[in-house]
Amino acid sequence: MKRLLTLVLLLALGMISALTLPAPALAGPVNWIEVEPSAEGRQWWDEGSLRISKSGTLSVLSRFQPAAAAPPAADAATDAEPDAAAGGRAQPPARPRILGDLYVMEIDCGQQLYRDTSVNGLPRWGAPWQPLGGDALIGAVVAESCAAAGLQPLPPSAELALRSAAKP
Repeated sequence: MKRLLTLVLLLALGMISALTLPAPALAGPVNWIEVEPSAEGRQWWDEGSLRISKSGTLSVLSRFQPAAAAPPAADAATDAEPDAAAGGRAQPPARPRILGDLYVMEIDCGQQLYRDTSVNGLPRWGAPWQPLGGDALIGAVVAESCAAAGLQPLPPSAELALRSAAKP
């Protein structure tokens, strides 16, 4: 009888502990949307990663793949020049990143500003806000992701009114 009671208690305890354990977190599907390629390369943004913060900025995961460079010369590895930043040691030729680099971008859709808060999984604390600066790839990512999130940039007339109201 004691054995049966012990067995029932152990079984009940096991079931209770199994129910209280957190379920494994599963990543959502990635839906890469490519913007129009340019001479600089190709860029995608993930539709499933769009998040609007409390302050109204948009966060999006993007991927950049630089345009393929000309293939290195056959003797490039033997003629490597010393790199002053590396203490004068010759640096091996850089290997191309096949999949490109991953960025978590924070976007201010109204002001058309962005900042990279993470690059390849490494946080960039205090990253400064940057204007689009004529970069077609970043401009397309900002425009498309803001439109997908329902955050449109301010019309020029409203932006002008805000600027003039802010001036003393």
